[in-house]
Amino acid sequence: MTEAQGPTTAPVTADDVEHAVRLALMSLRGANAPDWSVKAGSLEWDCWETVEHLADDLFSYAVQLGPANPPLDTHVPFAWSRKRPGGPANAVFADREAGPAGLLQVLDASGALLTAIVRTTPPTVRAHHIFGQADPEGFAAMGIVETLVHTHDVAEGLGAAWTPPADLCDRVLARLFPDAPTDTDRWPTLLWATGRTELPGHPRLTKWRWHGTPRGTSPSGV
Repeated sequence: MTEAQGPTTAPVTADDVEHAVRLALMSLRGANAPDWSVKAGSLEWDCWETVEHLADDLFSYAVQLGPANPPLDTHVPFAWSRKRPGGPANAVFADREAGPAGLLQVLDASGALLTAIVRTTPPTVRAHHIFGQADPEGFAAMGIVETLVHTHDVAEGLGAAWTPPADLCDRVLARLFPDAPTDTDRWPTLLWATGRTELPGHPRLTKWRWHGTPRGTSPSGV
């Protein structure tokens, strides 16, 4: 069971990204599910598409920070496409013939890419995100949130167990969701902050966002 914790100022690091992805891979590899075309939790995507989307998220955060002069007002112009109407728009897709093991290797590789970029990019670097120019710590936290909540979605679909560490949830909540409750269990609070559940006294959110701008700046990015 997760535990409520007070506000934290501990930074989110490349090691945290690596840890989150490793935990996700362990859980999903343990699912041993024959059908990855089942719906992923409350999403309209299936489990295969959701893992592809997660891999694409980690990839896109890494490449956004990667150029010598990262763009501050737009995305790096990779070509995104959809495999079907309503499916996720990705630049990264896994070869279906490689099966779930290949799909998870794609996720592993994208996680390693974001980990390496965050680890080697100076903290003064900024790059564009739709929710404000972010620093490497912000992109690390975004990648972790994507990993934790989308693994939750896929685990629901596949019947796999998934409860990430409370301290990891706490650090990304403090970094990206400064208005989230601090006196509630950390993992349910992260699910609440991303619109997936309700908390006592806090109805389920129908709209949500995070604040990737660096610590000490306005949460709105202005």
